[in-house]
Amino acid sequence: MELPTDPADRGMPSWLPQVLGYVLSAGCLAWVLHGYPLNELIPSIRSLDWRWVLVGVATDLSVYVAHGKRWNTLLGPVARLRLWRTVQAIYIGLFANEILPLRTGELIRCYLLGHWNDLRLSLVFASAALERMFDGFWMMITFLITAAFVRRIPTDLVILVQLLGLLLLLGALALGWVLLRRQDAHLAFSESRWAATFRHVVEGLHLMGNRRTLGLTGLYSLLYLVLQIVSVYALMKAYGLDLSIWVAGGVLSIVRFATVVPNAPGNVGLFQAACVLALGLFDVEQNDAKTFSFIMFFALTVPLLIGGAVATARSGLNLAELKDRAQKGARGLHRAGG
Repeated sequence: MELPTDPADRGMPSWLPQVLGYVLSAGCLAWVLHGYPLNELIPSIRSLDWRWVLVGVATDLSVYVAHGKRWNTLLGPVARLRLWRTVQAIYIGLFANEILPLRTGELIRCYLLGHWNDLRLSLVFASAALERMFDGFWMMITFLITAAFVRRIPTDLVILVQLLGLLLLLGALALGWVLLRRQDAHLAFSESRWAATFRHVVEGLHLMGNRRTLGLTGLYSLLYLVLQIVSVYALMKAYGLDLSIWVAGGVLSIVRFATVVPNAPGNVGLFQAACVLALGLFDVEQNDAKTFSFIMFFALTVPLLIGGAVATARSGLNLAELKDRAQKGARGLHRAGG
């Protein structure tokens, strides 16, 4: 996970990434809405099979319980964490991502978990980075399996995912080197401005990097992905799309890869555009794809907003205060090395 830095360190105005993200999202949303009969959206929502909607929403909510269990497992060698407290941090972070730009929620959830459990931020960031590595691996496998069955997926897109897979492999090799050659890793970064921070990250990786912990984390990551796929599949059934669960996995992977790019809060615009393009690969008519992109967005976002608002209220803090504290903690980590 990349830590925030000062604008001068990035070599660009602090407002520029946010503006670019909003422009990208607005352009994608304009493309989706172009020629789309908005008056048909409400009737389409009313005609949904609400039994399948409930399955999709319930499954999506369980995704974050699996996420909490995975995070606790990963940090298990360091501390015993309460599951629901971890899930609360995750929900607050997700809620922040829906409200604030540039995925500030990722920083907030790490800050909260560290603050509530007296853990070093460097350790929590290292665990979050490992989570993302596992997620990327399973998501890539899902996409490549789908690509093997669906010949219409553009070759350029397959190559792009394969390149991302190569980056994941290089990251895994780097992680393996750090775990096996701890002393060499310390020496390699001993002169770096980030030396102290890196030292704490390496120590955290060694604590988490035993075979049992990583194996269980990998299995929980697979469960985390499967629950997301089932949720998308249930929503497809609710809308009446006669598509397989493999297609649901392919659509999910394409949407997730597309929304890696920082954009507007909640990925609005980019989410819909990626969903429409993904469904187009499986011969779904464009207006149906656009309608489903909004249904999927609302079904996955509204419960998250409600749950996140409740979790945030129970913390006794507001998002602005949490954002400020998390950013101060990250800057302190940068200066003091954890």
